[in-house]
Amino acid sequence: MRNWAIAAISLSGFMAMGAGKADDMLTRPIAPESAKRWLAPQPPVRLHGRTYLIGFGGLNVALIRTSAGLILIDGAVPQAVGDIEAKMRKLGFSVRQVKLILSTEPHFDHAGGIAALARDSGASVVASGPAAAVLRQGGGDPDDPQAAWLERFPAVTKLRVARDGEVIKLGDTAITAHATPGHTLGSMSWSWKSCEGKDCRTIVFAASLNPIAVEGWRFANPGHRRFVDAFRGSFARVKAMRCDMLIASHPLDGDAGRVARLMKARTPNPFIDPGACRRYAERAEAALGKKLAE
Repeated sequence: MRNWAIAAISLSGFMAMGAGKADDMLTRPIAPESAKRWLAPQPPVRLHGRTYLIGFGGLNVALIRTSAGLILIDGAVPQAVGDIEAKMRKLGFSVRQVKLILSTEPHFDHAGGIAALARDSGASVVASGPAAAVLRQGGGDPDDPQAAWLERFPAVTKLRVARDGEVIKLGDTAITAHATPGHTLGSMSWSWKSCEGKDCRTIVFAASLNPIAVEGWRFANPGHRRFVDAFRGSFARVKAMRCDMLIASHPLDGDAGRVARLMKARTPNPFIDPGACRRYAERAEAALGKKLAE
């Protein structure tokens, strides 16, 4: 989680901290120094069809418009909630239209803002079983390889558990849950079909596959075998996914440029890359192999 070097904090998030606003327990800043790297300003953009990116330079948040309301994927850190809701308004939506919030992993940088977003929208939060247990207590999983680094975050109460392979439906949109544990044992990736006229693509919002741990935590330790096995299963699963467009929970190298190009011209869409998921898994697999060798 400390490896992404993103510059600058979101301006509105910074202003909210010092503007004398009433204290909101659900949006109190978490890890502001790390947030400076993650919350680089990025304008909202329509990715494809009815899918939008409303996140930041170092944290992705996705929005999907359906015939029965909006689906949000991830919630960034608590202090980003105001920016996320402002980006929805800029696109012509209201947070009250959000009916479902899907969670990729129960870490504060992706789940910290979910409690506030769920409160403001009235939406139900959907996560894997292991992730739901951590979300309910606002983090604090002692078995997490990054436990010593992780901040606690506002607990999420209105939760629905999704099984691996379960199809979540809202209106005319179906999203498939894919268990991709390793980075956390509750990590979940999500895929759905997006169409622009006759051009239909499968979009994958992938949880992190980064094999990172605090100093002294060894993946090669026999007691940590379940994490290694989980990663290997997830690598194989992500490589095999149908995946025309990849949204990684932390943006990939080059994504900022792709967003800039997409805002200038919608064709050719710079995010269309049927090999993106395979390469994403292969890079993480190589990183795990290096850690095991060390």
